[in-house]
Amino acid sequence: MSAIIIQQAIFFIALIGLAIPLGFYIHKVMTNQKTFLTRMISPIETKIYQFLGMPAQKEMTAKQYGLSVLFFSFFSFVILMAMLLGQGFLPLNPEKLPGTSFSLAFNTAASFITNTNWQAYSGEETLSIFTQAFGLTVQNFVSAGVGIAVLFVLLRGFTNRTTKHIGNFWQDLTKIILYVLVPVSFIVSLVLISQGVVQTFASSVETTSLELGQKIFLPLGTVASQVAIKQLGTNGGGYFGANSAHPFENPNLISNFIENISILLIPAALIVAFGLFVKDWKQGRTIMIVSLGFLIAALVGVTLSEYYGPQFAHVIGQMNLEGKETRFGIGWSSLWAVSTTAASNGSINAMLDSFTPLGGLIPMFLMQLGEIIFGGAGSGLYGMIVFILLAIFIAGLLVGRTPEYLGKKIEPFDMKMACLVILTPLLLTLIGTMLFILNPQAMSWLNNQGPHGFSEILYAFSSLANNNGSAFAGLTTDTTFLNILGGIIMILSRFIPMLAVIYLASNLGKKKVVATGSGTLSTTNATFVTMLIIVILVIGALSFLPSMALGPIAEHFMTK
Repeated sequence: MSAIIIQQAIFFIALIGLAIPLGFYIHKVMTNQKTFLTRMISPIETKIYQFLGMPAQKEMTAKQYGLSVLFFSFFSFVILMAMLLGQGFLPLNPEKLPGTSFSLAFNTAASFITNTNWQAYSGEETLSIFTQAFGLTVQNFVSAGVGIAVLFVLLRGFTNRTTKHIGNFWQDLTKIILYVLVPVSFIVSLVLISQGVVQTFASSVETTSLELGQKIFLPLGTVASQVAIKQLGTNGGGYFGANSAHPFENPNLISNFIENISILLIPAALIVAFGLFVKDWKQGRTIMIVSLGFLIAALVGVTLSEYYGPQFAHVIGQMNLEGKETRFGIGWSSLWAVSTTAASNGSINAMLDSFTPLGGLIPMFLMQLGEIIFGGAGSGLYGMIVFILLAIFIAGLLVGRTPEYLGKKIEPFDMKMACLVILTPLLLTLIGTMLFILNPQAMSWLNNQGPHGFSEILYAFSSLANNNGSAFAGLTTDTTFLNILGGIIMILSRFIPMLAVIYLASNLGKKKVVATGSGTLSTTNATFVTMLIIVILVIGALSFLPSMALGPIAEHFMTK
């Protein structure tokens, strides 16, 4: 256990050490300051704006920005779905794989444009090199870019002074992709290739198995480039069905460390950039403390559950090694599980379905909080800021004062938008679970019965409604019903909160800054940090405790 503690401590030190300079860099990019890449990238950026024409030149209102987000995402959806359906006629398909079914194409396209990367298929058996490289990998870049762009719209709402304009979507997206996502992904890809992650346009390789001496085929592809952005953009979709438990995606402890850092790196860096953007680093510090506190508490819970699981005492001492890669063990598997569900990443390096009941409950609960603990690229931080507004509003009601945050008064319209952000994923999780269970065929799609079977369903819809993408493996995912229902849930849970954030930002930007007075609630002290934690926990606990009691909690008491 002491070795696990040291490993995890080194991880967090490295994460903060890398996030701080990256946060400074992102702040420079999004405030139009010169960086060391400006001379190289600026000509490309200019050409893109010239190609886009007038839409890339003018400031946008909330309506214009929101429509741009929807138009771009719909265009991405149509292109990716056409690519999936017509895969058999496209190049770089050495295995001659046919196009997918309509329902699977719909689900996969919805999944990747929403930054969810829910995978109802096994990549090496279903998708060609072309589809993975030019369809899925491209969407990993742009879906992450859209989330970060909307975050900075909200930040402009706090810093703008009496203006309805909130920036330009095409400029925001271009800057984020060219200056942040592409360079960092290129570096991570090179490091992963150096560790043995596959990167080739070659087809499968025929070889002989060591155990039975039979001929087998080892699938290859452009893996490293997809793995880098799937982690950095909090996307999570694996090139192979086994995701980052596959040795071609994650060969050793060094690659595992780099990929795990990558999951949380940009979300953590955005918290640093937030403090710089609003010119109050203490605000960023508050969010960092809350996020790290939740993440470390979750990590301790999962690690102890897997290390001291009492139901495994008769098999392997007290440790639960089922479903875990021996090269990673309990420590790195537990860290990955909480990282991938705190961020809306969804990649795996161990079988979550094999975790102990409490070890599986904690990652599920992290998703159900709205994935605001670091969260998705951009979307996690604007979700956390919305929770801050809610905590401030509640405090204002308690003391009879108009709530304020960063000098802007929080009024009824702002809280309506905040409620849309918080309640949409919550309601879609519960509604989706209900609709699935009511389906007469539901039991035939489960490999497990009883509380664990219910946990598989609840986990799946917690993942779908919170743009995560991970799953308990006991649920049959490639069915027409789940493909269509899941695709609709992913789209609604992504774009309703996103549009609400855009209109919230516009409304905040129209307001004058209120001078800080003796009665202004401090949002940087220990009292507010405690209150924010309580608000987050109460909303999550009240919403999901009854359903948790039917799943992982019941299973825990049954297996003791």
